Amino acid sequence: MSFFTISAFMICFSIVAGESCTEITENLHYSCMGRNLSSIPPSIPSSVQTLDFSFNVIKHLQKTVFPVLSFLRVLDLSRCHIKHIKNDAFYNVKNLTTLILTGNPVTYFGPGCLNFLHNLQRLVLVDVGLVSLPLQMNNLTRLRELRVGTNNLQSVSLPPFMSSFKDFSLLDLHANNISTIKTDHTVVLRKIGRNMTLILSRNPLLYIEPGAFKDVYLRQLDIRSAFVSFAAQKVGLKALYGLNVKKILFGKFRGDFKFEYSDANILDGLCSIFFQEVYYYISDRPDELISIFPCMINATIVVVKNGVIGDMEYVFFHELKELYLISNHIAILPGKQLSHLHTLEKLVITYNSELFSAATFIDMPKLQYVDLSSNRITLKRCCSTLLSGTPQIRYLNLSLNAEIDLDVGAFDGLDSLEILDFHHTKVVDMGCLSVLSNLKYLRYLDVSYSSITYTNIYCFYGLSSLNVLKMAGNNFQGDVVRHLFNNLTVLEHLDLSYCHVVEVHSSSFKNLQRLRHLNLRGNNLMAIDFLTHSNLKQLTSFYVDKNSITSIPLDVLQKLPTNLSEFDLSSNPIDCSCSQTDFILWIIKNQNILKQPENIFCQSFSLSSDLRAADFDIVSCVHKKRLIIVLSVCFVILVVVLSVLAYRFQFYLQYCCILLRGYRSPGQQECSYDAFVIFSSYDEAWVMNELMENLENGVPPINLCLHMRDFQAGKSIASNIIDEGIMGSRKVIVVVSQHFIDSAWCRFEFELAQSRFMMERNANIIIIILEDVEERKTKKVFGLHKHLKKNTYLKWSRDPLSNMRFWIRLRRAIISTKQ
Repeated sequence: MSFFTISAFMICFSIVAGESCTEITENLHYSCMGRNLSSIPPSIPSSVQTLDFSFNVIKHLQKTVFPVLSFLRVLDLSRCHIKHIKNDAFYNVKNLTTLILTGNPVTYFGPGCLNFLHNLQRLVLVDVGLVSLPLQMNNLTRLRELRVGTNNLQSVSLPPFMSSFKDFSLLDLHANNISTIKTDHTVVLRKIGRNMTLILSRNPLLYIEPGAFKDVYLRQLDIRSAFVSFAAQKVGLKALYGLNVKKILFGKFRGDFKFEYSDANILDGLCSIFFQEVYYYISDRPDELISIFPCMINATIVVVKNGVIGDMEYVFFHELKELYLISNHIAILPGKQLSHLHTLEKLVITYNSELFSAATFIDMPKLQYVDLSSNRITLKRCCSTLLSGTPQIRYLNLSLNAEIDLDVGAFDGLDSLEILDFHHTKVVDMGCLSVLSNLKYLRYLDVSYSSITYTNIYCFYGLSSLNVLKMAGNNFQGDVVRHLFNNLTVLEHLDLSYCHVVEVHSSSFKNLQRLRHLNLRGNNLMAIDFLTHSNLKQLTSFYVDKNSITSIPLDVLQKLPTNLSEFDLSSNPIDCSCSQTDFILWIIKNQNILKQPENIFCQSFSLSSDLRAADFDIVSCVHKKRLIIVLSVCFVILVVVLSVLAYRFQFYLQYCCILLRGYRSPGQQECSYDAFVIFSSYDEAWVMNELMENLENGVPPINLCLHMRDFQAGKSIASNIIDEGIMGSRKVIVVVSQHFIDSAWCRFEFELAQSRFMMERNANIIIIILEDVEERKTKKVFGLHKHLKKNTYLKWSRDPLSNMRFWIRLRRAIISTKQ
């Protein structure tokens, strides 16, 4: 393979590698961590200011590794397998302020490898195999932090030139091999400014020369787990006399080897050290109680963790402002020992085991902050008896305890309270008494999971400044939620999660005009109509996940608060059906405000359904909806048309029904009448005076069916026409006149008669032309014109001779088929 081919391959590899780096901040911050690179990719812009190049492979650090990056300030080369650092290695990145070389097995530092880094402020050489501090650092005059922990350094000595480093503030020597500290080792420490932190934790200290730290001023000294034995610690603390330090941390880390305690006064050496803040991490359980506090009486902050204090001794602290007793197995609340401590402002006593709380804190006028959480305390009367004479108290935390009993006047004298926390502590009587009414400055109240059942709508009466109310995991009796929050007009955060709420009335939050966060997670809500109340305009976050909501109507969705930016609807049994397309479409379009939209699943098909609501096929629903609409419209049109036709031809339909029941021919039935007369009521005089007189009174008599005489009363006209007239008569006489043509009933009766006699195929319809009618008008009656053309009819005439022939022919026509 030629040299050109190899070069081209290396360039392509570098470009691909550069492209694999992650841009954190455009043109300013890049991460190439763990990309197996051996040089800085050329695609990294020259404007980069922070570059994480850790966990790559650069065994030899030299000038060619870096392109010219004049603006680079922070460079992380941790765990890059660096063994050699050449003199000009950082020439192209000379403006660095932070250089991190942690975890590199460096065997060679070029004598002048740091000479170009004039602006370096932070140098991290943790776990690089150092046996002594780099000597060629005299040009790093702006250095502030030097971290050289987890090496093999054996001395705290600093090079003399570092006394001129005026900004130097941190020397981290943790986990080295320093066993001895002598006076000449701390010469430079005396000359450096008073704002320096010295970390000596986890060094095997055996001996500190007495006075080695005399006149040394430090901001912080960390000597946790820095002594090989109990005796070495006791002697070492005494050897620190004359040290002036603002904050001292000593004791042990958890998990370190145990000391053999042989003296309860191991902390006597602290009395000769000048400090303001002391942090003591005991981490052991000595058989004998240690006298902890006598040498801390001048401290302003005292922190004691992981010890066994038991019954705290009385100590007269002079300037104590903050006291932290954490995980110390205190058996009795040290109210007596701390009462009348006029300087104390903050008291934290937490994570003890079933702390007995009979004692009270009395006369502590500056006390503002009290944290007694996680102690399994049981208080029979709270809280004014626990804290008497503490008018400035603003923070009270009694969470994660056993039981707190409240009574009327529980917070008398504690009017300045701003934060009150009872979460996961059983609180008695808060739900039925107005015990908080005097806390007009209270801003934060947490009574979550406190086994409270709210029955009194005035529980929060008087809390005019309350901003945050957390009451998750409690219960409400009846409709108390509707009125419980009426006076909380400045409330911004309300947590009602897991409260077994089934329904929320629309007026429950009517006065909460400033409400911004509402949490109703884990209840049994099926609707959120209350959210559309006009007073909830400021709402930005709404959590209603893990409820029983299947759908939300479109009109509710359209009225949601306009400022809503976080809406959690996940873990609800969403109804994914075509009837809910508006709701599903809203979910799809509002992914930006929905929290955990990937957890909004459809529960319509089965309990184990993993179909996300956003993946539901709405398009098929649209087609189905359109098809249903078309079919529905067609069905409606069909029903309307059929109804009109049924109304228009109701008589014909009734006649058809009769025929379907079974048609009987004259030979199969006995007819009541010889002839049914169809005529207009206007022609009734002629029918009565002429037709009836001549036929019924003649010989033989002919029995006529006349509607005004023979139809049954109470029976529908149509039924009478069919049953009595057409079906009950052998013949039908049709009296045609102008009035007949104009009568709808006459036309109907004629059409029915035709339908019957057409089936019989007999000429049983006898037409009488009472008066001349124009031919075109006869066409108005269905079948009449055609019948007149094909059949012989009779015509009435007043001429005596013609009249006689008329009656003879008519009688013959009726009698001809009479049985």
